[in-house]
Formats: sequence, structure tokens, C-alpha cells
Amino acid sequence: MQQSISFITLGVGDLARSRAFYRALGWTESSASKTEIAFFKAGTVVFGLFQRDALAEDANVSSAGTGFQGFTLAHNVESEDAVSKTLEQAVAAGARLARPAEKVFWGGFRGYFADPDGFLWEVCCNPFFPLDAQGRVQLPE
Repeated sequence: MQQSISFITLGVGDLARSRAFYRALGWTESSASKTEIAFFKAGTVVFGLFQRDALAEDANVSSAGTGFQGFTLAHNVESEDAVSKTLEQAVAAGARLARPAEKVFWGGFRGYFADPDGFLWEVCCNPFFPLDAQGRVQLPE
């Protein structure tokens, strides 16, 4: 697995409140944002805000207790095959597979693993956010 983080997504209790907070800090929201998710460019990382219960459901874990920490880390790759291979590599290194690789309704392909401390990583191929030659996510302005 390449040493990089593509997205940091926080599972928030009130998305409208969180959007307003980050805008008040002077952050500019990407045009790729939707009603249910907000995207901000944060240096070489994309920072996302997603409703906590919906994000937990996407990762196939409980939003309560220790099953979900309130955020996920994401590692974007160039192909569906790379998603599967990265998940296999993580499991071989000691991760727990939280959600097998599969197509997603919005057109991507993803799976989740939990590191030894239970922190969730999404491994994703997103055709709408291509990677540049250095493997960085290209987010619309």
C-alpha cells in the first residue's frame, strides 16, 4: 500500500452545522459537494463531512459504541483490481476486513478494513475523482 491518505471524512451529528463551521473558518467547499456530503481541499488531502449514521452504514458498522470512531480514512487507487489487492494486503498485515470490495450505487468501487486499533480505512476507486501521476486525488474546484 502506498504511504498516502486521500480523504479524511468526519462522521458528524449535524451536517449543516459542520458545513457552516468550516465555511466560517474560511474553508471553500468544492462544487463536488452534495446535500449529504461536503468536500474541502485540505492541502494534498480531501477533507469530507458526512452524517455520522450514514457514514457508519456505508462502512457496514454500528455508529454507536466502539464499532465506529466517528471518522474514516480513505486511500484511493486507480482500479477496482487495486481496491481488492490493497484490501488483501491490509488483511495479510493484520487488518480486519470490515466490508468486502464491491460496486457502490454512485458508480465507484470500494471496501473497508479496520486497522489493529479499529480505525476504519476505505479503499476506493472513484471514477469521478481521478488520480494524478503522483497518486493525488483531483477534486473539482
